[in-house]
Amino acid sequence: MHYPLYILNVQEKETTNQTDFTDVSHAPERGRIVALDIGTKRFGVAVCDELQFTARPLGAIKRTSWKKVLKEIISILENFDAVALVLGLPYNFDGAESEMSREARRLARNFSLSLKIPVYLQDERVTSIEAKNLLYEQGFSEREILKRIDSEAAAIILNDFLDRKKVKG
Repeated sequence: MHYPLYILNVQEKETTNQTDFTDVSHAPERGRIVALDIGTKRFGVAVCDELQFTARPLGAIKRTSWKKVLKEIISILENFDAVALVLGLPYNFDGAESEMSREARRLARNFSLSLKIPVYLQDERVTSIEAKNLLYEQGFSEREILKRIDSEAAAIILNDFLDRKKVKG
């Protein structure tokens, strides 16, 4: 059975909106989860398997207007029958929040108001460096690394989220 993920009546949802996007205690135990690595030009995208063991990169989507991005994300979520969405939360190395942290929180709130599935934030402090090193070790050229780094970072974010969920659960 197909359930639309988009909610037209945002005002209703605003009254019951979850505010702590980092609490994984009620995260779904089974089903695919999609993760986003938020960038200024692109969103890296990754998905996990239904048993939530491993994540794999899917590619990146161009960051355009909110409406276009939301439609693309909804399409991805529906294609994979996703049960949750995870966004990377970029902190500074010292743990302080940055402008991009505030942007990630804003996007998490917007997605939570627009989707019927839960939205979570996951610390992504060094995922881009980790992704670049992983791709380099796999023998990819600098050009290929630049194409793949966003989605590889999203897969690392998702794996970190799944690990954190297992520890909390």
